[in-house]
Amino acid sequence: MPLLHQINPVALNLGPLQVHWYGLMYLLAFALAWWLGQRRIRAGFLPGVSEAGFGDLMFYGMLGVILGGRIGYILFYDLGTYLQHPLQVFEVWKGGMSFHGGLIGVMLAVWYWARKQRMHFFDVADFIVPLVPPGLGFGRIGNFINGELWGKTTGSGWGVVFPQSLPAPYSTMSASDLQVQLGAGALNPFARHPSQLYEAFLEGLVLFLVLWFFSKKPRPRFAVSGMFLLLYGVFRFVIEFVRIPDEQLKYLAFGWLTMGQLLSVPLIAAGVFLLWKSRSAPTLRVAATTGDDTQANASA
Repeated sequence: MPLLHQINPVALNLGPLQVHWYGLMYLLAFALAWWLGQRRIRAGFLPGVSEAGFGDLMFYGMLGVILGGRIGYILFYDLGTYLQHPLQVFEVWKGGMSFHGGLIGVMLAVWYWARKQRMHFFDVADFIVPLVPPGLGFGRIGNFINGELWGKTTGSGWGVVFPQSLPAPYSTMSASDLQVQLGAGALNPFARHPSQLYEAFLEGLVLFLVLWFFSKKPRPRFAVSGMFLLLYGVFRFVIEFVRIPDEQLKYLAFGWLTMGQLLSVPLIAAGVFLLWKSRSAPTLRVAATTGDDTQANASA
């Protein structure tokens, strides 16, 4: 029997203030990235940078994720709607964040911070990317809780029934009536792939484990960033085959190509290029930090 999605997207009601699970997922993502990054700073994975310096990097990175993710979604996926309803730009608790836009935002933040520190962009990027996948996983869990970005129907009576995706007359039924219909098997044809959870697993957990252990030992410059781009692009491209494209865009070509796949192709190509380039690149050596910003960068 399928699972009926009945999760309230609001975690807490504090009078007129509502705290949404989607926002809490972002807070968890930033908190975990901060904690993991502090551990690596103390272990000397970014020579010459103190915990305070890393704090500045995280601040710029968070701005990049939020602004880039939101602007990217608007530009890549739904510009027309936001031109008609500009105030919806601020309704981030409803979702509407683009990974590819967030990636551009973080890249700009890393470039700005690295330039201030007179460090090589990819030495900083290679340090940052293992901290990113948990945030991607939390974001996809937030999508699942919101009941958005669902997958295609499974066609076999298993999966998740998202009330927002149901046709009439089911779309107007109460939660209790939907449970009755579910028990009777009437909702089986509408059971969908929980593609959000597939992405949380691959882009969040699997990608994190691969990058975390791949980067534990010194690697040549470009290698960790290349691995991140390659694996994310492949995971996203594959999962898009069982995910419904955005309604306003639908399929772009061939009856299957989505915007997510189109935007992932350059990531795959860039990942392959960076891994190739890493073969002759210097390695950033791990050294114990001294707690200040005076330690020399040990790239060789």
